[in-house]
Amino acid sequence: MFRIESFKKAHIDRAREIALENYENEKSAVVGLPNIDTLPDLRPFADNGLGKAIFDNGNMLGFLCCEVPWDKAFGSASKGTFTPIHAHGAVLENRSIIYKRLYQAAAEKWVSDGITYHAIALYAHDSQAINAFFTYGFGLRCIDAVRPLVNFESALCSAVIFHELEKDAAEQVRAMRVLQTAHMGESPCFMRSLPTDVEKWLKRAETRDSRLFTANLYEKPVAYIEVMDDGENFAAEHCDMKNIKGAFCLPEYRGKGIVQGLLNYVISALKSEGYSSLGVDFESFNPTASGFWLKHFTAYTNSVVRRIDECALLDVGEQYMQTAAKAPCVIPA
Repeated sequence: MFRIESFKKAHIDRAREIALENYENEKSAVVGLPNIDTLPDLRPFADNGLGKAIFDNGNMLGFLCCEVPWDKAFGSASKGTFTPIHAHGAVLENRSIIYKRLYQAAAEKWVSDGITYHAIALYAHDSQAINAFFTYGFGLRCIDAVRPLVNFESALCSAVIFHELEKDAAEQVRAMRVLQTAHMGESPCFMRSLPTDVEKWLKRAETRDSRLFTANLYEKPVAYIEVMDDGENFAAEHCDMKNIKGAFCLPEYRGKGIVQGLLNYVISALKSEGYSSLGVDFESFNPTASGFWLKHFTAYTNSVVRRIDECALLDVGEQYMQTAAKAPCVIPA
């Protein structure tokens, strides 16, 4: 009989073992993931009181934790939280059932605290976990993918020139960034941004530890790729790995091998500097990004989300029940 209790510091050592085993399972299916010996600190997840652990006869079978919630998650009016890939795990036997039981217990706590936007990063090849959360109302939103720094064949016209921009030259990709922002606001993405967000991005591109690579055709930038150390998870932040944080090609130059050639240029540059892997994260509902990145990279995480209806909140639910109680009883003839 399963027993579920709040995730505590006493559970951390076993949780770390399970999480590392889960990572190794994914690594066996994905070429390019780095070797990992340690995970990020799990103590904050014990401190915030939002996690759950599951046991059978005293043996810990899995755990599910989340980060401290924040308001206006994903631009909504809801409070949301996120579970990174290292903040959950389960043994292989009865894995789907374990995750379902964990989420049922954790979600009860989260919603009681007003957290109605739930996001969880799952390993892309963990079909049992994916099925468990899809069954419980989650849908795919984001993907992390990786590739070893190995070049691939790409035919390209000789007029295209690749190079890396200087730190103060981010202005050269302004027009493409504006178009990329507009594209993300269209269907089916609907990730709309303010015009000021482009200016903020340009300023960050000049001040943060990012690198911009461009493809120029007749001295005109027609595509760019932004690369950074920072990633979306512990594997992506490994010292052997760099991460693509933005990319765009002008529509009229797509399908001509220009972005493929630029990606090859980036791979060659990073490989010469001693890196071994390149990661990228993108929205699954961005057809342009999904179609391109999944040709050249292998997905290793699927981040799924669920938005709980507002009627589940206690105060809203109480108002509904009070209104229903006052409504006249009508008996059909």
